[in-house]
Order: sequence, then C-alpha cells, then structure tokens
Amino acid sequence: MGILINLIKSESLSFREHPIPCLFPMSHPLCLSCCAYVLIVTAVYWVSEAVPLGAAALVPAFLYPLFGVLKSSEVAAEYCKDTTLLLMGVICLAASIEKWNLHKRIALRMVMIAGAKPGMLVLGFMCCTVFLSMWLSNTSTTAMVMPIAEAVLQQLISTGVADTQEDSETVEATEDDCLSGTAALSLPAKEKESKDSRYPTKRDHMICKCLSLSITYAATIGGLITITGTSTNLIFAEQFNNRYPDAKVINFGTWFIFSFPIAIIMLLLTWVWLHFLFLGCNFRETCSLSKKRKTRREMLSERKIHDEYIKLGPISYPEVVTGVFFILMTLLWFTREPGFVPGWTSLFEKKGYRTDATVSVLLGFLLFLIPARRPFSRAPRTTAGDGSAERDPDPLAPMITWKDFQNLMPWEIVILVGGGYALAAGCKVSGLSVWIGRQLEPMSGLPPWMVTLLACLLVSAVTEFASNPATLTVFLPILSALSETLQINPLHTLIPATMCVSFGVMLPVGNPPNAIVFSYGHVQISDMVKAGFGVNLIGVLVVMLAIMTWGVPLFNLTEFPEWAIDRNVTGSL
Repeated sequence: MGILINLIKSESLSFREHPIPCLFPMSHPLCLSCCAYVLIVTAVYWVSEAVPLGAAALVPAFLYPLFGVLKSSEVAAEYCKDTTLLLMGVICLAASIEKWNLHKRIALRMVMIAGAKPGMLVLGFMCCTVFLSMWLSNTSTTAMVMPIAEAVLQQLISTGVADTQEDSETVEATEDDCLSGTAALSLPAKEKESKDSRYPTKRDHMICKCLSLSITYAATIGGLITITGTSTNLIFAEQFNNRYPDAKVINFGTWFIFSFPIAIIMLLLTWVWLHFLFLGCNFRETCSLSKKRKTRREMLSERKIHDEYIKLGPISYPEVVTGVFFILMTLLWFTREPGFVPGWTSLFEKKGYRTDATVSVLLGFLLFLIPARRPFSRAPRTTAGDGSAERDPDPLAPMITWKDFQNLMPWEIVILVGGGYALAAGCKVSGLSVWIGRQLEPMSGLPPWMVTLLACLLVSAVTEFASNPATLTVFLPILSALSETLQINPLHTLIPATMCVSFGVMLPVGNPPNAIVFSYGHVQISDMVKAGFGVNLIGVLVVMLAIMTWGVPLFNLTEFPEWAIDRNVTGSL
C-alpha cells in the first residue's frame, strides 16, 4: 500500500509539470496514478466493509471510465466471465441437492458409519462436511451440517447427569492416559459444571466445542479440493487465465490432483489437533468401535441419528436424478482434458471452445427441464426440512425452479469476482502491475520457497481481518508481477497464496462458516483463536510441502514457463 501511495505522490508532481489528460495515450504516467488510486479506494472499502463487498466491487466500473483508464464497455465485459457461468451451473446442482435433501441423507449415513464415540463422531462429521463442501459453498455446507450436529450434541448431553456414573464404570482405566490440560476424559474431567451451565459435565462442553469447530474447519478444507469449491479458487482461475491465456495448465483435473492430498493430510492433522486440544490424547477410548465400550447415551445418540435417517424414507426418484447428475458432472470435468490421455473435447474439430463451464451450464439447464416425477408414476415426495411428505400438484414440475436457483445464487460474489477482474485489467493496461514488479526487484536474492512462504504468511494474516475474496483479489496482481520480476513460475506463488487465503479461521469475522458456528454458542473467541492458530499453521505447512514436492512435476515449477515469458515481454512493452 505504501508503494502505491508513493507512486501517486510522485506522479502528481509530474502531472503539475505536464497537466495533460490521460484519455488515449495510455503510456502517460498519470494513468498509473489513476489506476493506483482506484485500487487503493476499492481495497479500503473491501477491508473496512464500510459498504457491502459487492457494492465496493463496482468502484472500478465508474472510476476507470472517468479517469480514462478503460472504456465503460471494456470494464463491463470484465464483470461476466467464464467462471460466472461455471458457478451458475454448480449452483443449479447445489439447489437440487438441497431441495431434495440429498445432503442430509449423505451426512446422516456417514455419521451412522462413524458411530457416536466422540473421536469417531468428530471425524465422521468432518468427512461428510469435506465431501459436501467440495461441491457446495463453504457457507451453505456449514449451514446444512450444523443443525444435524446440534441435534446429535443435544442428544449426547441430554442424559449427561444421569449417566455420569455409568460412564465412569464403562470406561476402562489405562495406565498410558495422556490427557491435555484443557480436556480430560477421566473422572476429574467429569466434574459437574456450574449450575448455570447448559452442559452437565465439562467433558460434554469439550465435545460440543470440538465438534462445532471441526465443522467450520472441515468446510474450509473441503473448499480447497475443487476449483468451484470456494469463490477464491474461481477468482484465481479466472485471473490467472486472463493474465496468462497461453497457459493451459489450470483445470478441474490438475487442481484436484494437487489439492486432494492437501485436503486429506489437513483433515487428519486437524482432527488430531482438535482431539488433543479438547478431548485429550486418549485416542483408544474416544475412537473405539467396540460395542462393549459404548455408554448408554452414546447408544441413544446412535439411535437418534438412525431415527433421523429413517424419517427421510426410501431414496426418492429426484434424489437418484440429482446423484446421477452429480456423478456425471464430475466425470465430464475430469475427462475433458485429463492431460495424460486425450479428453472428450478431442472429439470436436475446433479446439478450445469447450470448458468446465460448458458442462456445468448444460447439466444445470437440464435440471430445469427434467420433471421431478418419475415417468408413469404418482406425484413424487418433496422432502421438506422436517422430513414431512408433500404432494406436488404439478405433474410436470421440474427438478428445480428459478426460485430455487435464486435462493442459492451468490450474486454478491459474482460482482465481487468481476470487480477483481476489472482491477486486474486496469493494472495491466495502465502498466501498474509492471511498475509494482519493478519495485519488488530487491527480493530477487531470495530463493523461491522463501518468497512463497512469505506470501503465504502475509495472505493468511491479512485474511483474518478482511474477506477472503477481497484479500486474494488485491494480492494476485502483486504476486504475479513479483513472480515475473524474479523469474519464478507464477504458479509457485499464486497457488499457495490462493489456498492460504482460505485459512482465516481464528476469528468469527474471518469467514461466514466461523460466524455460523460461533452463533450456536458452544465456543468462545478464545477457543477459536487457540484452535484456529494451529489449523492455520497446519495449512501453511501442508501447502508448502505440496508446492515443493508433488506440485513441482505437476506444474513444472522448476522452469520459468514460456507463457510467463511472453506475458512479461508484452507487459514491459
């Protein structure tokens, strides 16, 4: 930010000497000042949230034309890109999943498999949350899973007072108990809470904390896996493809191959960290699958989960159709351009016309056409939130309606992403990105891994106080210019920064899933800071491990690629 302010001051002196308006000669220094001013104003609005994020993203739409940086038609074109259509298709599928309660069936089934032992219960909820968050937004996933988790938690603690003695009798004493100071599973940890507490025992409170925080962290981890899992992934993909149009390296398949191991490692380490922090390290007791070691209330909790699953009834025709579309969309994304073998796009004569958005929009459109009623059958069961059965009076009612789509479509994110594209376009045309890159030349002595680590730490720190999309939108052009200046493969810094921007997990304001979990009242800010710091550290280390190991051959990170050389030469000119 200081670099941009100094630029404005220096260029304002130049303007007093040569007060020529910069409407057509884009090489005039004033254009850099105007573009830097627009970037600063937009960033301040985003960080302070003085106005809604979507409204702040419209600042370039009127300031760029007024300052003569870009034409109004050129700015408008930046607000609707290929990723917008990709997101719209995914939202259509998400609307169908939510409408027919397929997400609830998946979540309950996975929890039934995991069981009611605290450790396995947390792991089961984390696994189903990660899976759902791969395809739905992190916020929607958290909002879907938390009510199910809350019902389970209430069942767990409802019999806490009566079963305290039973629990102590069923737990087998072990000599290697390694209990943390904050949570204990032996008798001292089962002392009653104060009379005003909503939890029968301290152990119950710790289970509630652990399970609640595990869901928001799992939603964040799941969003990393797919290019559509979170808005920051989409922002990166579109800005990268716009800046480097000749780089055909980022698609659904390559991103999944890189990020899936990261998610698995983070999932396991995060579970271990939360278990140690809130449940202690007696994993044998909290993760046992033996029926002999189950307490009465754990058995009652399993029965409650089973009853909730029974209320859903047999799997319905709309759920089957939604599941088929879900699998079909995933397969078509993977096989479009897998890289190691020709994809299905090679069957067409013209190349480069079909993207992941083509598949997404096609299948999303079909959901508006296909009737929700099975052919030659009675009206389908439309599953409401409470599991009640209703009859749809329209025999040709589609799988989803436009209202279903509208209820889930995050238009604010669409405009926010468009504002980021507009800022990037202005920085490119005015030459601001090249100027910033030149100011960062003193960092050329640092090794690539050090530059990446500094970028990850900086981004993960800023995103604790600012929104994830806004933070990434501001940093991507700067990191791109830095990579070009230092002759580093841009993916070496951009991909880790994109992933680390999602690690704003230490405060309720870090991201919406944190706020949702915090609103249930089981955790305090001190709990989120303590647990979130460990998750943040785990995330940065795992991302650095990935970019230094399997990311190297996947993206050919050891060389400065030709598509970056061409972009660097063009930008300099």
